[in-house]
Amino acid sequence: MDVLRRNNVVVEGRAGGPVIMLANGFGCDQHMWRLTAPALAEDFKVVRFDHVGTGGSEKSAWSEERYSSLDGYARDVLEICHELGLGPVVFVGHSVSSVFGVLAAGWEPEAFEKLVLLTPSPRYIDDSGYRGGFSAEDIDELLESLDSNYLGWSASLAPVVMGNPERPDLTEELTNSFCQVDPVVARVFARATFLSDNRADLARVTVPTRVIECAQDVIAPREVGAFVHDAIPGSELVTLDAVGHCPQLSAPEQTAEAIASFAARADDER
Repeated sequence: MDVLRRNNVVVEGRAGGPVIMLANGFGCDQHMWRLTAPALAEDFKVVRFDHVGTGGSEKSAWSEERYSSLDGYARDVLEICHELGLGPVVFVGHSVSSVFGVLAAGWEPEAFEKLVLLTPSPRYIDDSGYRGGFSAEDIDELLESLDSNYLGWSASLAPVVMGNPERPDLTEELTNSFCQVDPVVARVFARATFLSDNRADLARVTVPTRVIECAQDVIAPREVGAFVHDAIPGSELVTLDAVGHCPQLSAPEQTAEAIASFAARADDER
C-alpha cells in the first residue's frame, strides 16, 4: 500500500524551507495541530499525518501484530520520511509520539535534523527512583475501564489530559477524537502506550533535541520532563507557562514559538 495514503500524509508550507514533521499523540489525528501548523507553515515545510488506525489513515492497513508495539509506529515514521525524500526532518512528537521519534532516531539518525519532544513520557508507571505519574494499579484500572466502556472511558480521560476546565470546547474536541478511534485499535494502542518502558532508548539519541513540558501536566509531570532532559545527551528543556498535556491546543502560540525557534536555529553539532 502507498505509504502516503496509508498514513493520510499532508504536506504544506513554504517550498524549500526546513521540514517539520508533526506527529500526534494517542487517540488523536492531525487536526490536533490546526492551531500551530499554520504559524509553522509560514517559514517551514510542514508534514502532518495520521497513525494507522486513526483519523484519515487507511484503516485496513492496521494489524495487531504490527501495532501492539510502539516500534510499529516508529517504523511508519521512517517509511514516511523515505517516501517523501525531503531530507533530514525536524520531528515533533507529541506525548507517546515523542517515543516514536526517539526510537526512529536511534535506528536511523541520519533521517533527522532535530527532535522536539512535546510533553513526552518514556514510562507512565512509577518505578523505584522514577515518577511517571501513575501507579501500576492506576494503569490497570485505566485499561480495564477502556475494555469495559470505551465511550465512558474517553469522556472521563479527556478532561484529565486536557487540563483546562475553563475551556470545555477543548475537552469536548479531545473526547470526540478518542471516540472516533475503533475500540479494538484503541485497546491495542493504549496497552502499547501505557505499559511500555522506553527509558533506555533515550540515551541512544544523538541528534539535537528540545524537550518541551508544561508547567502543570498530570499525564507527564515535570519530573518526567527533567528525566528525559537528563537522559538525552546535550538536550534542552523548555517549560511552557501552560496547563495540561496538549499545549498545541491550549497554548498554541507558545508551542509554535518553542518549536520554530529550535527548528530554525543552526546547531554546530550537526
